[in-house]
Amino acid sequence: MSQLGYRCLMTVDREQVLRTAAALLSRKATATMDEVARAAGIGRATLHRHFAGRDALVRALEALGIQEFDAAIEAARVDDGTAEEALRRLIAGLEPVAGLLAFLVTENQLFEGDQMNEGWARLDARVAALFRRGQEEGEFRIDLTPAWLTEALYGLIGTCAWAVQDGRVAGKDFQYMITELLLGGARRSVER
Repeated sequence: MSQLGYRCLMTVDREQVLRTAAALLSRKATATMDEVARAAGIGRATLHRHFAGRDALVRALEALGIQEFDAAIEAARVDDGTAEEALRRLIAGLEPVAGLLAFLVTENQLFEGDQMNEGWARLDARVAALFRRGQEEGEFRIDLTPAWLTEALYGLIGTCAWAVQDGRVAGKDFQYMITELLLGGARRSVER
């Protein structure tokens, strides 16, 4: 085999390793680097060449999570239609990455100190703007702040992701359960 052919065989698809790590850590947040390497089908040394340690891996997963969340917001077209329709589209778009997002929100080092990735603030602002629009258009209650509704959405996505993974909730119910619970509390009721 030529040297070039050997190098091609040894090339590790970094994105695939990240996705494998995300899937594993979404199910088992305490997984070791050895377990991540085994799940990815590579050696620990190869994993360490790409990610110097768990912190580097978590930071790379954070970048992937922000990228995926950004893509879900874009695909949801949050400025189109009613705020409720946009929220439903957003929840549907976040379902495939819910496990990764649930894992990331439990990683305190991502949200402490001055090293916080500004991508989170940008995403929070976009989601809060969706809730604010719903309030301004009379769809959502005005006594609940957009920031609180945003945090409630994140909490429901994470909790539902874990419940689906544990088999306590059917995967097909993910979107329904989140939207109905959140909108049931966020919808503005007509006073009689």
